[in-house]
Amino acid sequence: MPLLKCRNVLIVRTDRLGDVVLTTPVFKALRKAYPAAGISVLLTPATADLVRGNPYINEVIIDDRHGANKGAFGALRLAREIRRRHFDAAFIFHTKRRYNLACFLAGVPWRVGFKNNKFGVLLTRPVKDTRSLGGKHEAEYCLEVLKSVGIEDAGLDVLVPVQKEAEAWAMLWFNGHGIHSGELIAIHPGASDSTKSWPTVNFARLIDVLTGRYAFKIALIGGQETRDTAKEIARLCRSSVLDLTGATTVGQTAAILRRCRLLISNDSGPLHIGAGVGSYVIGLFLRNQPGINPARWRPLGPKAFMLANKGGEEIILDPKGRIKSGKLDSITVEEVVDLTEHIFTRDNQSMFYW
Repeated sequence: MPLLKCRNVLIVRTDRLGDVVLTTPVFKALRKAYPAAGISVLLTPATADLVRGNPYINEVIIDDRHGANKGAFGALRLAREIRRRHFDAAFIFHTKRRYNLACFLAGVPWRVGFKNNKFGVLLTRPVKDTRSLGGKHEAEYCLEVLKSVGIEDAGLDVLVPVQKEAEAWAMLWFNGHGIHSGELIAIHPGASDSTKSWPTVNFARLIDVLTGRYAFKIALIGGQETRDTAKEIARLCRSSVLDLTGATTVGQTAAILRRCRLLISNDSGPLHIGAGVGSYVIGLFLRNQPGINPARWRPLGPKAFMLANKGGEEIILDPKGRIKSGKLDSITVEEVVDLTEHIFTRDNQSMFYW
């Protein structure tokens, strides 16, 4: 169909960290299609620092569902906020009732998103939702929404800007620990689901091997929910490890990762943040069910690498969410070490060995 005529565009992506990062190729595609338009992004407070300063957008709008915009009256307040901005089109990638309804009540003429039973009938341009099949990457699915209205993609480059305040904080932290940029390996041992989590004993063994081989410091990163896992890993390690879990904001995490030589992470949001700031990353993927598979959720970019469970050993869940088959430790410590060595060999930065 012909390209929509838009002077003011809204992007809605209000779910988790990785989902937001993997939507950033949409920002570039929309800017290419509408070089003079105003482009706003609707997010939750938790993910706002991932897009502030992105060169392809003009404004960040926050939906504080647990604060000012809580409940039904808060949703109406959000609709009024959208209405007063006079958007020509809304591209809704987190297709929930709240956002389909809010954009409808706001009178946005073009409402484009994935068709589902969550008020999908309110969309003016519904797109068939095949994401649960996992046949494409999440970023490609997002770009398909744009293609439904004549907007061509502009590549799969993800981008996470680092805020100045977070960069200043990270510089102080590195200096305080006597670490230069490029001399830190970050490890994120958390995940949204325990069935995506590589065993703590493997992470501990990996840390011991890496600290014995390279003159780098190791830091554990993650949110408050990862602290117990990090403590267990630190207890199992023979070598020392820095623990940043629960101690940084999302913006500070991005700033730390930009200064790292490498991030090793479970399939989780920080993996995509690391790729988005341009660091080398290794993603560990234990699941391979439709929609929860590496083909859909692998990290993007020339510095992004991944390891997945061997064929037949992927974690498969039963209808109640319990592990039906598969192995959490199918990926070996030796495989992660070998991939790390491969990355460092191709990295043109100087190397330090013990």
